[in-house]
Amino acid sequence: MQDLKTPQDVIEFIKDQDIRMVDLRFIDMLGAWQHFTVPAHELEVDTFEEGFGFDGSSIRGWKSINASDMLVMPEPSTAMVDPFMEHPTLVLMGKVVDTITRSSYERCPRALAERAEAYLQSTGLADVAYFGPEAEFFIFDDVRYESQGHTSSYAVDSNLGVWNTNREEFPNLGYKVRQKGGYVPVPPTDSLHDLRTEMVMALEDLGITVERQHMEVASGGQAEIDIRYDSLLSQADKMCWFKYAIKNVARRAGKTVTFMPKPIFGDNGNGMHTHMSLWKGGQPLFAGEQYGGLSQMALHFIAGILTHAQALCAFTNPSTNSYKRLVPGFEAPVNLAYSSRNRSASIRIPTYSSSPKAIRIEFRTPDPTANPYLAFSALLMAGLDGIERKLDPGAPLDKDIYSLTPEELADVPSVPGSLEGALAALEADHEFLLKGDVFSRDLLEAWIAYKRDNEVTPVNMRPHPHEFFLYYDI
Repeated sequence: MQDLKTPQDVIEFIKDQDIRMVDLRFIDMLGAWQHFTVPAHELEVDTFEEGFGFDGSSIRGWKSINASDMLVMPEPSTAMVDPFMEHPTLVLMGKVVDTITRSSYERCPRALAERAEAYLQSTGLADVAYFGPEAEFFIFDDVRYESQGHTSSYAVDSNLGVWNTNREEFPNLGYKVRQKGGYVPVPPTDSLHDLRTEMVMALEDLGITVERQHMEVASGGQAEIDIRYDSLLSQADKMCWFKYAIKNVARRAGKTVTFMPKPIFGDNGNGMHTHMSLWKGGQPLFAGEQYGGLSQMALHFIAGILTHAQALCAFTNPSTNSYKRLVPGFEAPVNLAYSSRNRSASIRIPTYSSSPKAIRIEFRTPDPTANPYLAFSALLMAGLDGIERKLDPGAPLDKDIYSLTPEELADVPSVPGSLEGALAALEADHEFLLKGDVFSRDLLEAWIAYKRDNEVTPVNMRPHPHEFFLYYDI
């Protein structure tokens, strides 16, 4: 990050670094980064207060065409030189405001994350919430897909894919990754090591501290790069850069990256295990003498997550594809329980370090299709609700959940089985999100309506290729 604090700092930096273009970026409701670009001379100190106009009706889930004018207000502290643009370009992120009232737009995720942080501080319980997401992704060599009324297909390919053991590659040198056999082998099996390292260096050059990179379990080039924890809003900003940098480094190398939870059948999917902790006055609040080295506050926080988990899935697992990963009976965090070390529980208490600063909880259910601003804010609100109401998470589950009998599992709740189920849960359980005006009824209603109309219903209405395999000759 450039560590610029004021509009004047940004103007001077542009002159000193001979920046030619300024890229204005904002996040849409669904979590996609949007941008438009102006010559550097168009940015003046006054424009930080005046903002830059754009057409909100062309952004998914936002304004209607008869009230489409919106403003993005650039934030000086987000200034960053884009490493992928051909000409020197400074990126400024911002929140979206109404052109008449100049108030934050209710459906602007970045403004919502600001409200979540403000609400946390207003409670007096803590002054900062730290988030550490572990977003997994696939690096493919080729992707093709089609969806029309009379035909539907997809195909992904990877030089590492186990399905290519017999492909003519002039020559095929082997070292393909077996199904579920991709976890941390050395080269030459790990032929993507240097590419991931290039991704790490791009992230570090952007000021994003990386803790590790490695191959992940699935065949076909699954990878994980972990970045250091940060406060809610800052980490959500970094996740935008994270996806942007990884996708562009891959494209520069002639490859393609997807964060889809389940692009390959029969192998592990992409999760985004999310680590969380609360601090106050520079001191960690989750360390204590309770189970797993946790404080009573941390247990209440866990209870809040578990209580609202089904509704939270509408934001932490917001795609129809998310529920191809969250399937009961497989190695997926579908069971709503907590445990120390146990990766089969949806909430895990890591035990790598006994330092109070390292004590945290890990929610393993989310995936990287989540809009980080909305997902992190929703998780914080659920946890705070647990603290404020002194909810009890019940007894931990230290057994291997996947080895439990159906009778033993009967008392363990699970996540919804579909996006529609998660949206229905959000409709029934959302009051905790409305505290402090962090989320608005307008955003929740817009989110549910958009997801149903544009994702759930279109997917439900379409024949699936496997249905032809099952039923064509019935």
